[in-house]
Amino acid sequence: MMEDLYQEIILDHYRKPHNRAPSLVDEDVHVHHSNPLCGDEMDLRLRVVDDRVDGLVFDGEGCSISQAAASAMTDAVIGREVKDALDLVEDFRRMMHGDDPARPDDLLDGVAFQGVAKFPVRVKCALLGWMAVRDAIQTYERGASAHTVNHEE
Repeated sequence: MMEDLYQEIILDHYRKPHNRAPSLVDEDVHVHHSNPLCGDEMDLRLRVVDDRVDGLVFDGEGCSISQAAASAMTDAVIGREVKDALDLVEDFRRMMHGDDPARPDDLLDGVAFQGVAKFPVRVKCALLGWMAVRDAIQTYERGASAHTVNHEE
């Protein structure tokens, strides 16, 4: 059953998160996002080289959904051109609001979070890392280098 497979993917990302680290060498942007409703806190660090997401790590505390979704997000976004990464973030955001993803293959394990859309209180949890990377990329595009931004969802 697909839901069981998706649950297992989410649990795997929570137990063994990808690209979780407290720092990133030569980071361009550091953003801090929080979801006060759930108590999730996330620091995300971004490095861009030749208009591509070259480095991306997150750290923080939160529920399994927020941490697992951030892990899956890093896998889907690293290596993409900045504009393409923003498009992918928007596809995930729309999926969290009930739309079918336009790019399920590009979302990689991120597609496993589609079922979270059925639980409105959990949507912000799943979106935390994705909105943080969108914020980091937009901050980078505005020319703010090594900038720290705090944002509450």
